[in-house]
Amino acid sequence: MTCGELTLGAVLARLEEREREIAAQAETTQEKIAELTALLAGFDKATEEIRITRKTLLELPDPRPPAPPAAKLPDHPVYQQIMAVFAAADAPLRAWAVCEAMDVKNAPNNVNNVRLKLKRLVDRGILTEPEPGLFAQPRP
Repeated sequence: MTCGELTLGAVLARLEEREREIAAQAETTQEKIAELTALLAGFDKATEEIRITRKTLLELPDPRPPAPPAAKLPDHPVYQQIMAVFAAADAPLRAWAVCEAMDVKNAPNNVNNVRLKLKRLVDRGILTEPEPGLFAQPRP
């Protein structure tokens, strides 16, 4: 036999070595498969939990938006008088009409003061201003 020729013992030794390499690769691959299987099981569980959560949320009734807090009327008695005028009124009022209803002299200074108070009530959401200078109670 020549140097290039392999003996039966050498071939068997190579086969045994290759068999060990394949067995080691197979074992490594089995470990990777076990890891990936566990990872896949985790994904499946998470997906199922998301499905259950979605189903549960879709079965819930639609929540109603919280009611806005009631607007607080300023403590000054003039505001009580103004609100009494609007409670008795059946239409929107202008500042001069509110002055008349409150028995306040229709002087420009008085009308402007009442107008400022009406604007303050609009800012607080207690009254509305459907058009400039015209004030009304909001409709439910």
